[in-house]
Amino acid sequence: MIEVTDAKFEAMVAAGIDAIPEQFASKMANIAVTWAEAPDFWQRMKARLSPGRLLLGLYEGVPKTRRGNYYSGALPDKITIFKRPLELLAADEQHLAKLVRDTVWHEVAHHFGLSDREIQARQRP
Repeated sequence: MIEVTDAKFEAMVAAGIDAIPEQFASKMANIAVTWAEAPDFWQRMKARLSPGRLLLGLYEGVPKTRRGNYYSGALPDKITIFKRPLELLAADEQHLAKLVRDTVWHEVAHHFGLSDREIQARQRP
């Protein structure tokens, strides 16, 4: 396990956002990306997370593929990246930065309507 300052973790999340390919980044709208120490009770429930399982990130919103003609005036979708679970998995700071980047990308893929199974099938090496 590694621990980094909140400022360093926030910078890693920002770098993860910056690493999103332009063809996706340019189509992201009405979405907030934030981070938290760990998921709260309701986030764990929403993710249907069993006890002892880690939640690295969570997308909350309406995926672009489900937005119909009447989608307007909605609150922003939200992506939360969870610091403590990622720190638990990281071997070192460089590994943590990669985990954060991959988690940001994973949650952005949910914003574009991809399921966990589809994301894993398309996962970069």
